[in-house]
Amino acid sequence: MRIKLLVSLCLLCHCVVNAMTIDVRKNGAVSDGVTDNTKIIQKAIDDCSAGGGGTVLLTGGGKFMTGTLYLKSYVTLHVANGTTLLGSPDINDYTRDTHKIMYKREKHMDRCFIYAENAESIGIEGLGTIDGNGHQKFFKSQRPMLIRFKDCNRITVKDITLVNPAAWTSAWLYCNDISVRGIRIVSRVNRNGDGLDFDGCTNVRVSDSSFDTSDDSICLQTSRKDKPCKDIVVTNCIFKSKWAGLRIGLLSMGEISSVTVSNCTFLDIDDSGLKIQQNEGGCMKNMVFSNLVMKNVPRPIFMTFCKQRACVDAPIDQLDSLQYMKNFVFNNFIVDNEELDKNCGIVISGIPGHDIENITIDNVNMHLAGGGSKADSKRVNIPEFDLNSMKHHWPEYSCLGGALPSYGFFLRHIDGIKIRNCKVYTKTGDERKPLVKIDVKNLLTD
Repeated sequence: MRIKLLVSLCLLCHCVVNAMTIDVRKNGAVSDGVTDNTKIIQKAIDDCSAGGGGTVLLTGGGKFMTGTLYLKSYVTLHVANGTTLLGSPDINDYTRDTHKIMYKREKHMDRCFIYAENAESIGIEGLGTIDGNGHQKFFKSQRPMLIRFKDCNRITVKDITLVNPAAWTSAWLYCNDISVRGIRIVSRVNRNGDGLDFDGCTNVRVSDSSFDTSDDSICLQTSRKDKPCKDIVVTNCIFKSKWAGLRIGLLSMGEISSVTVSNCTFLDIDDSGLKIQQNEGGCMKNMVFSNLVMKNVPRPIFMTFCKQRACVDAPIDQLDSLQYMKNFVFNNFIVDNEELDKNCGIVISGIPGHDIENITIDNVNMHLAGGGSKADSKRVNIPEFDLNSMKHHWPEYSCLGGALPSYGFFLRHIDGIKIRNCKVYTKTGDERKPLVKIDVKNLLTD
């Protein structure tokens, strides 16, 4: 037994001795915010990966400026408290071999700051900051993303602050086993400032994080039929956004399923809290959203089932036949929209021949502004989410052509929906009904 213990201790010591830590300052990196440190930091990453893995350390305060960096297997990039990794303000410092954005008509966001492909066990951590330096004065047309990971396995991002991307904060393509916790994202200095975009990813956990974004804070999507986005948990987060708090879909060529979102707060969202949209021939199923508080969020739930091409690789002339959206549970919501206008409430709409199926909405308490007129209440022939109303863009609330004839729930093309323990209040009078249903089958209310 004593010999076995001695061997175990020797092996442990050997692992500790060989765990590599490279302080980039010792290799000549300068944190003055203007010196280009790309080659020094990249060499540290390469050496660390080649040596079996370890940590590349940015410490000592100040700002280490670089262009594109390639994160490699078994390397953790650690940005210490008080220290910043700063993106170059020159678009020419961002390489062109970092894959691409998967949305049509958005090639100007192909480049990125930190990239990894086919990497195993990588991480970004520390109480410091990664600053994309993405101000519009530097990036008006070509706009690099902050982070893009493709075909990677076992990724940990924790405690870091991510700010000022010129485009999305992050894109995760076809990755598995992702842990994001305790991070802060502020992405307001430029357009399309998404927070975390998971495309075809599996086994994803996001927790204890805050988002203040100029576009969707978190996205779940699928740009490939063979790469599902599934087994996703989001909990204990705070969302502020110029668009949606959590968007599921748009890019929706494959399966998106097994999603749970809980214990989150949504504040000052310009568009929707939960925006769930299947439109590219894939399927969505088995999602639970619980214990959510929303204030100043016009549409707490906005769901659409339609047909529209979003992915750059989708067929140009036609899409595959639509499959299904089914099995959604929304429970324990408090919504305070009294400070907003009459364009609030829950909107769920399929299209003729393609119902959204099996929805439960339970214990939702909504306080709305009211103010709907008698003319609003008499609106009929609300536009469908088809190519006529959407033109060439996305299924947005604006496609509905104005205030809806209901102030609480607008339900259309649904098969199987249960609404119970729900209360809707309006601050001022409203001539509309609390609930309007069109082509809704198997509706249960209490």
